[in-house]
Amino acid sequence: MARQLDEQIAGRFPVGQRLRVLDVGMGQGTQALRLARAGHKVTGLEQDPKMVATAREALAAEPEGIRSRVRLFEGDGRETGVHFLPGSFDVVLCHGVLMYVEEPDALVAGLARMLAPGGLLSLLVRNGDALAMRAGLAGDWPGALAAFGTSAYTNRLGLDVRADRLDTLTGTLAGIGAPLHTWYGVRIFTDLAADDAPVPDDVEALLAAEERAGRTDPYRGVAALLHLCGVRG
Repeated sequence: MARQLDEQIAGRFPVGQRLRVLDVGMGQGTQALRLARAGHKVTGLEQDPKMVATAREALAAEPEGIRSRVRLFEGDGRETGVHFLPGSFDVVLCHGVLMYVEEPDALVAGLARMLAPGGLLSLLVRNGDALAMRAGLAGDWPGALAAFGTSAYTNRLGLDVRADRLDTLTGTLAGIGAPLHTWYGVRIFTDLAADDAPVPDDVEALLAAEERAGRTDPYRGVAALLHLCGVRG
């Protein structure tokens, strides 16, 4: 996922350019800090106060040069227009957020408005076209059958959430002036791995296989997650 994002950034912006990045739903700030360490100016927006506190703690442990490039806000991703001016960012990230939003179109449109012309919008969503895969591979046949024809599912936290379909989001991105540039599949071979599973000895080979599959049809179409990259016209 991080390598895919870096690839898109490198392909769109001059080498060495310090980008203005907005990370909506930043969680504990992992991606925001990674990009700040790479030299970019990063703004993180997160609704959960516990996550914001964790991100602030992690940021406090960084050198001053990195801390000075990061701003953290507590707030709702659907209210970016309250906090920021349109066109203020070169890159906007929204990873693992849309599944918690019942009607995501307004949120995505708001994110696109934050982009400067030529800016990159990066979305990570649950793949609504492959909801039966996890249950089926786990041998949960009733669960697999129930997943067909629906966008609703229960995530690993036990929350009832929703998935997005590639065709639908492609239309949404085109309609808001940030048409789909490319997309990847994420977690194709590793979706059933436990969150606390130990790192395997051959992790580099695993990552290489995942990335290759994430770029290749038909494998990417059955990924657990989709990484979509739109470009502001």
